[in-house]
Amino acid sequence: MAKNDYGALPEVSFSEEGPVRHLHLGSEWIQGSMLVEAPTLLVHEYVQRMMAWLLFVDPAGVASRQALQLGLGAASLTKFCHKELHMKTTAVEINPQVLLACRGWFKLPPDNARLQVVLGDAAQEICTPRWQGTVDALQVDLYDQEAAAPVLDSEAFYADCRRTLTDEGCMTVNLFGRASSYQRSVDKMAAAFGADALWSFKATREGNTVVLAQRTPHRPARAVLTERARYIRSQWGLPADKWVRAFKQVAA
Repeated sequence: MAKNDYGALPEVSFSEEGPVRHLHLGSEWIQGSMLVEAPTLLVHEYVQRMMAWLLFVDPAGVASRQALQLGLGAASLTKFCHKELHMKTTAVEINPQVLLACRGWFKLPPDNARLQVVLGDAAQEICTPRWQGTVDALQVDLYDQEAAAPVLDSEAFYADCRRTLTDEGCMTVNLFGRASSYQRSVDKMAAAFGADALWSFKATREGNTVVLAQRTPHRPARAVLTERARYIRSQWGLPADKWVRAFKQVAA
């Protein structure tokens, strides 16, 4: 979200629902959640699916890769990539209150040699030279307090995202909101990445649709996907076996 385009940044708050803590940005919409007793566990199904890029790389080498999140939310993906996958991880967040909330309420560790939060506009940050061709997992989840549609959702933005990726890199995007359009967003991604580079899940019960775009399109053999899914589930507890069954190439 760009402050100049969208006005004053919303107030940040949290609520609790049994063992789960939720992050809010000036409205009742949930912007992220954490299981208080297991801070790195990915609570929501769509957030788990944002990790589907793991199917397209050798899981044994994940710790040597780099993750970049556009939008911090409740820091779920940032904590998981940093603490569970041991990746070099950076998140870009425009609202300093969100960062303070994540450090105070959602157990995000302070910056260190392998973790950094950049306060700034995601659209501008990904155009800086340091990101070009360096990112293995780009995770895009950019919503304002109304959560009506993605804040950044243009062909030019997705082209900028593609330029950040390594040859094996993938972008995953959360599409959600009453004013959003899955097909319009997919068409823009296809224009930037190529239609054969896109994979998609069906929408979750809450209405979140995760789309994945590959920097270099390739379709691993079913046996490879199945073996990787087994490893991902056993190593990190993610339901990757379900991903293999539900994940489809958009162009197929």
